[in-house]
Amino acid sequence: MDAFATELNTLLVETYHLIERVEENSVKKMRDGNLSINEVHVLEAVGKTGEPRTISELAADLDISLPSATVAVNKLVSKGFLEKQRGEVDGRQVLISLTKEGKTIDRVHRFFHEQMVKKVASELSDEEKQVLLRAIRNLNRFFEKHT
Repeated sequence: MDAFATELNTLLVETYHLIERVEENSVKKMRDGNLSINEVHVLEAVGKTGEPRTISELAADLDISLPSATVAVNKLVSKGFLEKQRGEVDGRQVLISLTKEGKTIDRVHRFFHEQMVKKVASELSDEEKQVLLRAIRNLNRFFEKHT
């Protein structure tokens, strides 16, 4: 690898791990560390539309298998963060939604992300913000093509 490729690789890996660590530390403060970061992301995905969702929709949104989504949902139901209900139109359909406690966790997690982004943005000029956004969009397009 040339010098650019080596540094880019190092920065991508370090940035990924640092964001993960900051997010995990934030999650540990929620409910005495009783939730994993993956569970918080499940709550976030359930709450993002504001409407009850099927487990199939959740699995597709998180890009996980239906059995994995079912296990995650059942665990969060038992912890009191999600609730299940039968569909009104189709009684065979199971819909999941956030409980009051689940909504609180989701709100706290979203606030964490807002604050993290504000802090990063506060240290950048307007030009640097635009360059960063363009670079990250390009990275996302690259990774989407290769997924």
